[in-house]
Amino acid sequence: MGTTQLETVPEPKYWHLKTVLREALDADFAVGEILPNERDLAARFGVARATLRQALEQLELEGRLQRRRGVGTTVAPPRVGVDVSTTRGEWPGAAQDAWRPVDCDLTGVPAEVATLLETEVGEEVHTVRRIRISHGQSVAAERLYVPASSVPELSAIDAPSGPARARGVLRELQHLGLDGQDRAVELGSAGADDARELDRLPGAPVLVVTTRYVAGGRTAAVSVATYRADTCRLTFGASGDLEIGENPQERQAS
Repeated sequence: MGTTQLETVPEPKYWHLKTVLREALDADFAVGEILPNERDLAARFGVARATLRQALEQLELEGRLQRRRGVGTTVAPPRVGVDVSTTRGEWPGAAQDAWRPVDCDLTGVPAEVATLLETEVGEEVHTVRRIRISHGQSVAAERLYVPASSVPELSAIDAPSGPARARGVLRELQHLGLDGQDRAVELGSAGADDARELDRLPGAPVLVVTTRYVAGGRTAAVSVATYRADTCRLTFGASGDLEIGENPQERQAS
């Protein structure tokens, strides 16, 4: 990497540095190559480490860099296109579903999901954990929240715990008539659980896709899927109606 003069640039230093670094990544580094440490990079470009860190964070957000545990900051491969469009008449767990069930527990519903389910915060629901694999790596982790009233025939004897119980919940959902679903996407940061499942550092940028499934005129299940923002480029296809908004109470089923 070369040096550059940043003092006369009217835009924020870190923003211009990001452009310089991006050009250097294209010219001088290969995919997977480890960048020099922050101290060396800051000295080379004549900037404070805080400025450098801001530029690196922006490049990570854009999918150009990856922070890896025990490795450091590496040049990221091109983002993988991940199709998140769904057929309006299908529940999670349908035959062509790309997700793999991991576990299922009875857990208290978080506040943001309770609003969508129109239930009390902390009320116990079936929480199905699933992961999505693409090109040999985990690219997304999902929590599917299903009230007991949506799967009344679920047998604890047939599916006591783990992936078997997750599959049991998904199987019971197929028996409901699906009226429709809606989705919303927002940028977030990885919490401890998602970071561990996606092999990311806590606080890493992620894309959060929230899907509300409606049956019998009520919300029957809610999916909160967390995608790696550094490796995923979400595609929605012809059926992927995407809502832009901040208030989940305003979402209407398609």
